[in-house]
Amino acid sequence: MKRIALFLLTNLAVMLVLGVACSLLGVDRFLTQNGLNLTQLLAFSAIMGFGGSIISLLMSKWMAKRSTGAVVITQPKNSAEMWLLQTVERQARAAGIKMPEVAIYEAPEPNAFATGANKNAALVAVSTGLMKAMTQDEVEAVLGHEIGHVANGDMVTLTLIQGVVNTFVIFLSRVIAYAVDSFLRRGSDNNSGPGFAYYGISMVMQIVLGIGASMIVAAFSRWREYRADQAGAQFAGKRKMIAALQRLQSFQDAPSQLPKEMTAFGIREGISGLFSSHPPLEQRIAALQAGQ
Repeated sequence: MKRIALFLLTNLAVMLVLGVACSLLGVDRFLTQNGLNLTQLLAFSAIMGFGGSIISLLMSKWMAKRSTGAVVITQPKNSAEMWLLQTVERQARAAGIKMPEVAIYEAPEPNAFATGANKNAALVAVSTGLMKAMTQDEVEAVLGHEIGHVANGDMVTLTLIQGVVNTFVIFLSRVIAYAVDSFLRRGSDNNSGPGFAYYGISMVMQIVLGIGASMIVAAFSRWREYRADQAGAQFAGKRKMIAALQRLQSFQDAPSQLPKEMTAFGIREGISGLFSSHPPLEQRIAALQAGQ
């Protein structure tokens, strides 16, 4: 219920802020006079902005299994799978959440991810490369990192932030396109609706604004990685978490093979910079060593 309330309040807040800002700037009056209904545009933007994010969140576990080929462990086939289940169960209990599904997927790179629409019905998956490349202590720390993502509700929070920025992108791209189109058609007798330029400009602006929005979402994602590292240190020990990150440094030049939509929930990724969902490993290690 808290997540639903947060979603509704966030949705309402976005629409309210946009409405007030447009009223103060006189944009709503301009749009009404020129045939663009501000209320309908706000509703459309919110539905489209949050709708896609919420649908993606609800489908996240299914998509993750399909895209990575992850196989959920129901009956452990060996001691390694038994240890995985026992470790995740212990960490989930310490985090105060229900036991997630635990899966393994085939990939040579050492990686892991957590996803799910609900922290009490999540999925934690590790790659075969992770199991081969890391010691048991290091894998334990990685699992603690992923359990931290689940316990912190990162999947839901990231979805809400994505929905907010999507709403702004959709709304502003159409407002800008309509304003430019109206300027270009000033003095024209044809005022029955937006011209061809409106559609082209709105698409271009949606791409441009979408790039900026991606930076905002990535910035939040990088910040939450530090929290997940802290969780890994809490559930497995700081020494083990630092050792796991140091092990990943030897693989940081290898590109991540996780699907694009899953990289934000992995332990590592191969892209750096403003669009990266993960901070540099050196900074994450330094943060743990400094006790932040």
